[in-house]
Amino acid sequence: MTARTSLASWQALHAHARQMKQQHMNDLFAADARRFDKFSIQLPSLLLDYSKNLITEQTMQQLLALAQDCDISGWREKMFTGEAINRTENRAVLHTPLRNRSKTPLELDGENITLQVEQTLAKMKNFSDKVRQGHWKGYSDKRITDVVNIGVGGSNLGPQTVTEALKQYSDNSLNVHYVSNVDGAQIAEVLRPLNPEKVLFIVSSKTFTTTETMTNAATAVKWLVSASFDEQAVAKHFIAVTASRDNAKAFGIAAENIFDMWDWVGGRFSLWSAIGLPVALDLGFKQFIELLEGAHEMDRHFRQAPLADNAPVMLALLSIWNCTFLGAQSQAILPYDQSLHMLSAYLQQAEMESNGKSVTWHGEPVSYPTVPSIWGELGINGQHAFYQYLHQSNNIVPADFIGSVESITPVRGHHETLMANFFAQTQALMSGVDEAQVRADLATKDRQQDYIDKVAPHKVHKGNRPTNTILMERITPKTLGSLIALYEHKIFVQGIILQICSFDQWGVELGKGLASKIQHQLETDETAAGHDSSTAGLISYYKKMTSKAG
Repeated sequence: MTARTSLASWQALHAHARQMKQQHMNDLFAADARRFDKFSIQLPSLLLDYSKNLITEQTMQQLLALAQDCDISGWREKMFTGEAINRTENRAVLHTPLRNRSKTPLELDGENITLQVEQTLAKMKNFSDKVRQGHWKGYSDKRITDVVNIGVGGSNLGPQTVTEALKQYSDNSLNVHYVSNVDGAQIAEVLRPLNPEKVLFIVSSKTFTTTETMTNAATAVKWLVSASFDEQAVAKHFIAVTASRDNAKAFGIAAENIFDMWDWVGGRFSLWSAIGLPVALDLGFKQFIELLEGAHEMDRHFRQAPLADNAPVMLALLSIWNCTFLGAQSQAILPYDQSLHMLSAYLQQAEMESNGKSVTWHGEPVSYPTVPSIWGELGINGQHAFYQYLHQSNNIVPADFIGSVESITPVRGHHETLMANFFAQTQALMSGVDEAQVRADLATKDRQQDYIDKVAPHKVHKGNRPTNTILMERITPKTLGSLIALYEHKIFVQGIILQICSFDQWGVELGKGLASKIQHQLETDETAAGHDSSTAGLISYYKKMTSKAG
């Protein structure tokens, strides 16, 4: 297969990037009154404005040529039709059938997976309705009031991000809590105020061997049994979501309380499966289906829209342009909506775990930057924390600004202030302010010349900082589903163009293996052998100090 760097479109973009680094967006806007119209995409659920990037029509033509050369359309069909595009694990990548509301049959290895998905959804509806209506009782015959989801990574971030974003849609019939950290402080804090008779635990782990999740789950079992004095109570208080039924049953979870996952769904793309059970319990199953419908709407757009009018494709191409060709090393995700306060963390895992790779499909070293590090915070909070860096540091940080036209919680005057900042920041990052403007402004304020000479250089903003603006009508289950699916497909397109495997995470496995070995050494008298001197010294110091404390 042709190396990406040998493609004529790739080489043309490298040459074009050298030219564009000499351009300023102010001049590009001044030269084209229709720039916004040319470089924006409007969908039923959102508007994407990407005009505040260092691009021209030539740039976009060359980026689209690269997408064509990399056969994005062909690879897209391979994903949707179930080919094993997860190369290193020889698996299909089929999170899209989880939300396929058209219910089109799809066969994989001779089985209709659409039917499997529908059966699981029916089981989720039946279960969530029973719990929410008070028909599922605990060991003392009391109704469930609290749900504790135990998982980590995609088994935690997905449902927690959604329930936090959509809490205004909850009827508060249940209190949903999340435990992901193996630090005992978190589970202790969550469990302390709860009544064991009224708690339902959801243990979410694809393999049911994830150390952090299983450690927390074991602690939850001990807590329940110590209160009930009955190990049989586990059957009425524990649910599993897993691809390994045998491991879940060995842990003590009743077979009828196990919800299926499949190996063709990656953890960070599993929100749409039974991993989303906390969403259905918190918001109601109808709202969970609306979330799926929004994602399905984005799936149809991604699959059917021409590449030039395709929002996920555009986000991916712009990320590659800014990172691989223009040299940006990080990207900020900046939601201007309180309900999206966990979105940056969710997208950080989705993109960095998927595409933070340095080896091609063929196992060869990647010779170009792949994806930037993803970070961010709520926009207003960020303005008073790190926006100084965004505006004036030597490092260019492209940013996605995400907001909504209508507040999910309208309070007079607040949303207008929020959105004024939302629009102002992208303009300021793009346009900046030069020294002549700074001096003129200070002069109008009757500042003395020596003060102007001293301060003016510090107030200069070079601008030319790229941003994308995503504007939704309102945060609803449906629009949130579309937003998350938009970024999932962006990640897929990035991986294909960069020629890296987006759907494995071998970098996570090394640390897990070492941690297992070290834990044994911490819990026994075994010498900390087989490590470098730093790690061995740290382990020895830790054991010495814990021995003293004991």
